[in-house]
Amino acid sequence: MSIDTSSILFQNREEAAVQLIKELPQNFFLQENSIVLGLSEGGAYFANYLARELMLPMDILLTEPIYSLINPKLTIAMLGETEEVVIHKALVEAFDIPKDYIYNEAHSKYDNEILAHIQKYRNGKKLENLEGKYVILVDECTETGLTMMTAVKTVISLGAKNIFIAVPVLDNFVYENLVTICDNIFCPHKINDYVSIEYYYEELEPFSFEEITKIMNKNKNKIGK
Repeated sequence: MSIDTSSILFQNREEAAVQLIKELPQNFFLQENSIVLGLSEGGAYFANYLARELMLPMDILLTEPIYSLINPKLTIAMLGETEEVVIHKALVEAFDIPKDYIYNEAHSKYDNEILAHIQKYRNGKKLENLEGKYVILVDECTETGLTMMTAVKTVISLGAKNIFIAVPVLDNFVYENLVTICDNIFCPHKINDYVSIEYYYEELEPFSFEEITKIMNKNKNKIGK
């Protein structure tokens, strides 16, 4: 696929992370009451980077997409690891997708995907201990906002006191929606007409499960404090 180089904002994830950390008020977040949570494979990279620079604990917050009956590549809802479900109402209504289908899929995804990842990354320990905490939700991009909305709903259910979002790039329309459900959004590039993540990075290598496992192992002594 030919990429219009005029859209490129970052050479790679490292450059994006450097730009992102400059947006955060580093003295605002104190180790005893703050935690950084990554929301995807690439989000784990950014969460690890921010946690290291801010000297905070980090973890990952697991989500799984629920796809349309008609188009198996179209995400119509998102499931969080506390079994919170956020539905893309417009798509569900447009395709007349039954709610029973969504919740049945959510139950299956939780049992077969999320619980397996909890076992893999945290030895079966579920995400907890967010009571009264400042939570920074981090991802490498935010396309529709569905994943981030699910993450916000999840950490609220776990008792988070304040919720912040940190992403290198997001669409202005999504920004306007998300800023109403969190305390602040840190983002060096808010743009119109977001296309797809690969348009904004010159180099964007896949971030593997093995790399996430290494990050989790490095941070496991900090998690839960």
